[in-house]
Amino acid sequence: METRTCAHSKTVQTRLVLPPDTNHLDSIFGGKILAYIDEIAALTAMKHSSSAVVTASIDSVDFLSSAKVGDSLTSEAFVTYTGRSSMEVYVKVTAHNLLKNEQTLTTESFMTMVAVDENGKPKPVPSVLPETDEEKRLFETAPARKENRKKRSMIR
Repeated sequence: METRTCAHSKTVQTRLVLPPDTNHLDSIFGGKILAYIDEIAALTAMKHSSSAVVTASIDSVDFLSSAKVGDSLTSEAFVTYTGRSSMEVYVKVTAHNLLKNEQTLTTESFMTMVAVDENGKPKPVPSVLPETDEEKRLFETAPARKENRKKRSMIR
C-alpha cells in the first residue's frame, strides 16, 4: 500500500454564518458546526483513501469560541494517522470577522473515518506521512488518542 502526505488530504471549506444558522445570541449552533466537521472529515478521508468512507467516531470536539452572524467560517482538515482501514482526521474551524479583520479559532476536533468498499466492508488505506511541525506533532500523539478510543469502546 502506498504512502500519502497529510497535505494530499488537506481540505478547506469557507461558509458565511447566516441568521438561520444561529441561536438567540446570534452565535452559530454547535450542531451546525458538528455537521460541517463531519462533512469536511469525510471529504478529507475520501481524498486520502480514494474511497467511500463512513464516520466511525467523533473522538473529541472542543468549542473554544463562537462565530457570529456575518462571520466567515473556515474549516480546515487533514488525515493525521491511519490504521488498516481507519483514518484519524483533524479538523479546525476558524471564524473571521471580515469587517474588523479579526480571526478566532472556534473549534478543534478529531474524527475517525473508515474506508469502505462497494459492499460497505472496511478496506485498506494508504499510510500517512507528516511533513510540517503541526502534522508531525499530531502524528506522534495519535497513538495515545487511539488508545483512549479503545478504552472508551471497552466501557460499553
